[in-house]
Amino acid sequence: MAIGLIFSAFSQTLGQLDDPRFRRVLLMGIGLALCLLVAVSAGFVWLGNWMTGDDVWLPFLGEVNWLDDLVSWGAAILLLVLSIFLMVPVASAITSMFLDDVADAVEAVHYPTLPQRPRTPFWEALRDTVNFLGVLVGVNVLALIAYIVFAPIAIFIFWGVNGFLLGREYYTLAAMRRVGRKQARVLRRRNILTIWAAGILMAIPLSIPVVNLLVPILGAATFTHLFHLLPQGDPRP
Repeated sequence: MAIGLIFSAFSQTLGQLDDPRFRRVLLMGIGLALCLLVAVSAGFVWLGNWMTGDDVWLPFLGEVNWLDDLVSWGAAILLLVLSIFLMVPVASAITSMFLDDVADAVEAVHYPTLPQRPRTPFWEALRDTVNFLGVLVGVNVLALIAYIVFAPIAIFIFWGVNGFLLGREYYTLAAMRRVGRKQARVLRRRNILTIWAAGILMAIPLSIPVVNLLVPILGAATFTHLFHLLPQGDPRP
């Protein structure tokens, strides 16, 4: 397992933060992730207000009109907790949307001799996003049993499961741009342990509120580097 390559890839990603082209994509990714989380927050607040309805009257206390505020604050706190889980599919969606922009910015600086690759057609990218989101949600629903049964180590199971899934998707998307879908799968299988480890190192900050907003774009850049750094050899089976 090439742990050194993972940290080298991430270090190069951080070193490009002063690149205006890269920083633009990063800010766009953060903005989109924040908008998605705010939209979910607004939905929780609306649902809470709808559930409380009119002000409540209690004996001896009279009219109680602070339940709406309580529910709203509860929804905000709940969102911080749910963002640990929500940012996994959000990261997947954002990566699919911005991968070409991220990879182009990375390769222009670090791999300038490579030929320019055509952008992934929108409908093909959308299909891949929907398919992977289905796998991501389905696996995590099944993993809920493990989270409950092994509650003390649930976060480690979460990191392991989603690290595998996210690493698999991020590497495949990065590799497909250069070697095609079939050969990307072959290379992914050859480097699965390194890719899984890199995915786990991405899943860990995804479980930290606020910090997780940075992960989708930084992760896409890191896996772009990782694809170029890992030995490829003959991509045929």
